[in-house]
Amino acid sequence: MRVAVFSTKPHDERFLIAANQDGRHELLFLDARLSPPMVAAAAGADVVCAFVNDDLGAEVLTELAALGIRLVALRSAGFNHVDLLAAKERGIAVARVPEYSPHAIAEHTAALILSLNRKIHRAYARVREGNFSLEGLMGFDLHGCTVGAIGTGKIGRAFLGIMRGFGCDLVAYDLFPNAEVEAMGARYVDLQSLLAQSDIISLHCPLTPETFHLINTDAIAAMRKGAMLVNTSRGAVIDTSAAIGGLKSGQLGSLALDVYEEEGDLFFENLSDQVIQDDVFARLLTFPNVLITGHQAFFTEDALRAIAEMTIANISAFERDGAPLHAVSSEQFA
Repeated sequence: MRVAVFSTKPHDERFLIAANQDGRHELLFLDARLSPPMVAAAAGADVVCAFVNDDLGAEVLTELAALGIRLVALRSAGFNHVDLLAAKERGIAVARVPEYSPHAIAEHTAALILSLNRKIHRAYARVREGNFSLEGLMGFDLHGCTVGAIGTGKIGRAFLGIMRGFGCDLVAYDLFPNAEVEAMGARYVDLQSLLAQSDIISLHCPLTPETFHLINTDAIAAMRKGAMLVNTSRGAVIDTSAAIGGLKSGQLGSLALDVYEEEGDLFFENLSDQVIQDDVFARLLTFPNVLITGHQAFFTEDALRAIAEMTIANISAFERDGAPLHAVSSEQFA
């Protein structure tokens, strides 16, 4: 099949070519993001392969269907950027990579916590300038802290396992409690209790209408004063303006983000020679107790290999059977 791969970076090309080693599919690599003006670039393709910030709304899907696109193969687990009902109405199947490496994201979450707590990012910059003062770099012991995970799928479970190794007390919130999480010593509590008890709160839930701005002004007010909040799930789970308010008041002690609700115009691009136009994001960068990485948590050799292999497997299954291995439909998530 001919596949138009949007939002291509060098690593995407490398791993997809390796996964398609038999040359079964013709891969057309495009560095542009999929958007209404770029749909024409998919002309002649059977499949569009898209990433998290590509536009797969009704307008784009209508134009893709007119070009004869029959499958959208996502290089991601998340699919909140896809209008699933519009895809169904236009006869376009949607596939995703349901899992690739939960350890990659869980480990990055732990790295953010350690770096933010012990001010590693600030210490690194100081030492390079010959400043060896310890003033302002004090952290706290993770041992004995209460860590709360919102969402206990594979990533949340892996994260809690890491934090157990530090000697933390574990609490969790999920609509579907998991016996494996309880077996490692975590206690399931309601959301309000988790917010009130936790020294560190880590988000590992998908973005749905129910989780949109789950962490808002009220949720931050319910937190233990000075708590650390970490998000490696989806940006819009946090109301960024509410988080800024919490940081200014001191209710929120520190914030680590690998995702941001308006990241589409920022992440995955080199903007170092440009002025950041997003005033909210620019405000976040002014806080000494905020640490941001640019949607990097998934970025390991193991994860990228798994993403590429499953993406190609989805495309091959669709070619062979008329359905991908891991289809996503509006009925599944109605």
